[in-house]
Amino acid sequence: MDFWALAAVLLLFMVGLISIYSATASRGYIARYFVYRQIIWGLISSGAFLLVFCVGYQRLLKWSAIIYAMVLLLMAFVLVAGTISRGSQSWIDIGRLLHLGQVRIQPSELGKVSLALVLSSWLSRFPPSRFKNFLGALIIAGLSGMLVLLQPDLGTAAVYACVTLGILFAAGAPKKYIGTLIAIALACLPVGWHFLKEYQKLRLLVFINPYLDPLGAGYNVIQSRIAVGAGGLWGKGFLKGTQSKLYFLPEPHTDFIFSVFAEEFGFIGAASIVVLFGFLLYRLLKTARLTKDKRAKMYIVGISAWIWFQVVESIAMSMGLAPVTGLPLPLLSYGGSSLVSISVAFAIVQSIYASTKKQYKLAPD
Repeated sequence: MDFWALAAVLLLFMVGLISIYSATASRGYIARYFVYRQIIWGLISSGAFLLVFCVGYQRLLKWSAIIYAMVLLLMAFVLVAGTISRGSQSWIDIGRLLHLGQVRIQPSELGKVSLALVLSSWLSRFPPSRFKNFLGALIIAGLSGMLVLLQPDLGTAAVYACVTLGILFAAGAPKKYIGTLIAIALACLPVGWHFLKEYQKLRLLVFINPYLDPLGAGYNVIQSRIAVGAGGLWGKGFLKGTQSKLYFLPEPHTDFIFSVFAEEFGFIGAASIVVLFGFLLYRLLKTARLTKDKRAKMYIVGISAWIWFQVVESIAMSMGLAPVTGLPLPLLSYGGSSLVSISVAFAIVQSIYASTKKQYKLAPD
């Protein structure tokens, strides 16, 4: 395996655990509850990682159409019998269905992995240099994208778009096709405004000026910016942040986990997190460069685009530099579905790395 990348993932997960504990520490036993559940999800994710690594990326690419179809069925089921949370019907409450307590999964998270697999497989067989193949890739991606938009979940839909663009770029799609696609998307933005729900419109407006609704939609952004700024250079110290402890910061263990960490560990700590993510992306793209399998190369670029976008969006929205979308910060934010999907995605990359090293008898680095 690529143990440098594995070390970065484990370190980010450990940072997430201490941040989740700190974010909920003022709530007594609730802090231990969230940490214990995240550890359990970490163990489940480790099992999923080992299983996927042993199966191997070549088999998964071969089965990509079946995997994608199954995930689409789950996402369609969400629209029929899913649980509504924070305005989106994105969850399946398997705990209630199987009498297991409070256990929910978010199929759209697994959709990110399945989309990267199926697009890589499709574009390796049907290169996007021909317009009909390019259009076919957009239709495939549009199936999952439309189901996510119906939930509605604009943040996840944006991730799907990034994955699609990344893979199209890696597949060698003509620049005129990609440029035209981006131009059409930008031209549709004014029309799309009329299809947004009121709370989504308000999120975009308070991004421009949070004080339009300082006690409502703008409250989250204002308090998050205060938390990040209050950390200064070195931070206030572990468990000494006031924004989350005094309940000013909403959703501190999920959406605004970066704000909690930045307040307690300051600019130095926050910059260290950014460096760690940058190092992880560097290792992923290095594997993409090493492999001679074009399918694998496209897949890794798609996964890297996913992680890059979520990291940038989550950190930027914590500082008021991007609209609040509710996207988790990978490996740090509390949440089982996100953790499992990233583990599965990373296991496939590790399988590509191991296969490449073995095939070309390259020395470990």
